[in-house]
Amino acid sequence: MYWTLFITFLRIGAFTIGGGYAMLPLIQREVVDRGWISKEEFIDLFAVAQSLPGIFAVNISIFTGYRLKKIPGSIVCALGTVLPSFLIILAIALFFTQIQDNVWVEKIFKGLRPAVVALIAVPCITTARSVKLSYKTILIPVVAALLIWQLNVSPVYIILAAGIGGILYGMYVKKGKI
Repeated sequence: MYWTLFITFLRIGAFTIGGGYAMLPLIQREVVDRGWISKEEFIDLFAVAQSLPGIFAVNISIFTGYRLKKIPGSIVCALGTVLPSFLIILAIALFFTQIQDNVWVEKIFKGLRPAVVALIAVPCITTARSVKLSYKTILIPVVAALLIWQLNVSPVYIILAAGIGGILYGMYVKKGKI
């Protein structure tokens, strides 16, 4: 089982480009479809992993490994997730001077950008459907993204406003006071 966990998370770490959110569809397919965790548990892991410091995909791999094989499982899954990125960065560092001004490398990264956007958008849409968000609720992240993107509002202010809004909603609207 440890070997299967390691290979699975090694594949996740090696074949996802764009960070943790881009890894979500692959992690979900590998972990949920194998029956290691349920879709509901995956959504809970997604929420917890977002709120913890550290690398998003590694947090999910640690939780999954712990769920299946306790501490040894979490270590194996974390190593599988981190090892490909570590080796790729090591290789880039070794050959950086040779590839620094390479036109082909620049073209490869420009070609990857749209794919990364799609890889991030798909899990967002899938998760929104899974938790059955209403159109009113979906408006909140859309407005937040537009404020950050178009008006250069700091994400810190967005997070603070969302936190205060959540507290007020919980205190007044949810209790029927407004």
